[in-house]
Amino acid sequence: MRFNNNEKIKSRKSVLTKAATAALAVVLTAGALAGCGIGKAADDVDYSKPVEITNVSYDPTRELYASYNELFAKHWKELHGQDVSVVQSHGGSGKQALEVANGLEADVVTLALEGDVDTIRDAGFIDAGYTSEFDLDSSPYTSSIVFLVRKGNPKNIQDWNDLLKDGVGVITPNPKTSGGARWNYLAAWYYFEKQGQSETQIEESIKKLYKNVLVLDSGARGATTTFTENGQGDVLIAWENEAFLALKEDPDKYDIVVPSVSILCQPTVAVVDEVVDERGTRGVATEYLSYLYSDEAQ
Repeated sequence: MRFNNNEKIKSRKSVLTKAATAALAVVLTAGALAGCGIGKAADDVDYSKPVEITNVSYDPTRELYASYNELFAKHWKELHGQDVSVVQSHGGSGKQALEVANGLEADVVTLALEGDVDTIRDAGFIDAGYTSEFDLDSSPYTSSIVFLVRKGNPKNIQDWNDLLKDGVGVITPNPKTSGGARWNYLAAWYYFEKQGQSETQIEESIKKLYKNVLVLDSGARGATTTFTENGQGDVLIAWENEAFLALKEDPDKYDIVVPSVSILCQPTVAVVDEVVDERGTRGVATEYLSYLYSDEAQ
């Protein structure tokens, strides 16, 4: 869902300031990644045999791809008469990126942010220029960051500054492993920046916010479970679609609060070039991501 109010939603190119990204880099632990040499093989497709591809994705896309994979299988069958099955892998986006970079075979990745795909590119599995392979910087869908609170909003949480108050329990995933958590971090940074705070003041505000975090789950879905099923915390910082899913499942327990400043989150997709060339699945993998932009999929 896109907001028309430009103060509420900014694109990643305008929001991810040098200060914010530098500060986030301090929070994250960077692993040294060595490229693995996988030999390329030419596509030699036999459409008479079933094909299987693997999509390594992030936490909140489980329901999305459960539906989409059925739609795509029908589409591919109509195109080529071939049966296709899709193996799904879900987890924190940063963790998933490291798994693929370290050898987990994925024909495609559909991760929470471009930086995670860069990790795989830097390991030698994805060719440079992947953001130009598909429309809209290879980002077929977007989301934003909102707050999910208990019904009636008993702590009166309206904006980011409320998350710094004593006695407010915050749930957000771990930025070291979760792409959604990094969007949360950057959205908070941008709010404090809009309040006129200096970089030093913003860092102090972010530290104070994280002191109120009760649990740092490895991924966004785990954080949602902590808030909804385990009943921990007063507010969940969440993907908009994740918050609406919780509200749909139990509308009598939760409310959604849209903060005055948020961020436009643009998850990124890419074909894992080294894997598809080795397995001969480039055609089906490319169509799998292209079809995300179709009217049917959208």
